[in-house]
Amino acid sequence: MKLSMLLSRYTGDPVDTTGLVRELESAGLDMVWVPEAYGFDAMSLVGYLAAITDRIQIGTGIVNVFSRTPTLLAMSAAGADSLSRGRFTLGLGASGPQVIEGFHGVPFEQPMRRITETIEICRSVWRRQEALTHDGKVFQLPLPADRGTGLGKPLRLINHPYRNRIPIYWASLMERSLQATAEVADGWQSFFFMPEGAAKVFGPALAAGSARRSPDLAPLDVVAGGPVAVGENLPVDDLLDQERPMVARYIGGMGARGKNFYNDLACRYGFEAEAKTIQDLYLDGKKREAEAAVPREWLVRTTMIGPPGYVAERIHAYREAGVTTLNLDPVGTDPAGTVKAVRHLVDDMDSPVPPVPDGR
Repeated sequence: MKLSMLLSRYTGDPVDTTGLVRELESAGLDMVWVPEAYGFDAMSLVGYLAAITDRIQIGTGIVNVFSRTPTLLAMSAAGADSLSRGRFTLGLGASGPQVIEGFHGVPFEQPMRRITETIEICRSVWRRQEALTHDGKVFQLPLPADRGTGLGKPLRLINHPYRNRIPIYWASLMERSLQATAEVADGWQSFFFMPEGAAKVFGPALAAGSARRSPDLAPLDVVAGGPVAVGENLPVDDLLDQERPMVARYIGGMGARGKNFYNDLACRYGFEAEAKTIQDLYLDGKKREAEAAVPREWLVRTTMIGPPGYVAERIHAYREAGVTTLNLDPVGTDPAGTVKAVRHLVDDMDSPVPPVPDGR
């Protein structure tokens, strides 16, 4: 099982972040995800990390498909992959109308189809088998004459990519996008993943998409995890309570009533009443009350916080639920130490059990 981590520092000095990544690389982390949202762009930090690291995989977690054209995404990914000598992963997602329309001024239309066509175009660009053309519902390359000057012509990427197949991961939550992820992406970036409920919530859609998956694609890499702290005598309840503001913000405030993907996800897990309460309180400006309304069961199921033996049980639960890359959100002041502790637990699980002497 691989270990990854999302760099959750949207603010602050990115140079300090690079120092942390080097520590994480030494501690045994396999992959780091660079977020973007509406902060500094992800690709600048990806390039910096490529220059100052040696082994760790570097991915975007995530960049949206509305603020860049598919070909620019392909160009940036090819550049990052070359700089890192094949250590880059392109993580894509739709974001949401608040960011896309509010910050970028682009209509939030056909997000799933837009991601699917972006994946197709990126792979065509990297292959360089012929000049790029694409006739889709969202993108037409070259642009048809009736939508421009009529002077557009098919072009081929000038550079030869370091790899002609760069991994693409899709951050998806809803049924149709989950099906498409399992069908066409190299990996799936999940969110609020509960091992105990994943089969019911995500299983049917992932199975339907996998049934249509090309044999040319490797099995889907499932990236999931959550906040983690490993140690004896930890203040578990206090550490769980630290997650309440984030959970309440997503379930209660990410979107509007009737259009909040994370609220919908909570309902699919069976927390319908709690999700409604959290959203009502949050949107009424009662954020503290919304945080208090987050069920402890939710916090326990989406975290790995406790003694080594308990955390090992949680890791095993994620593995049994189909997770192949465990995504860590270290809680506390020593993220590298937390990664090292989890690395030890995972390596112990992966090591073959030595035969027991029979005494003869």
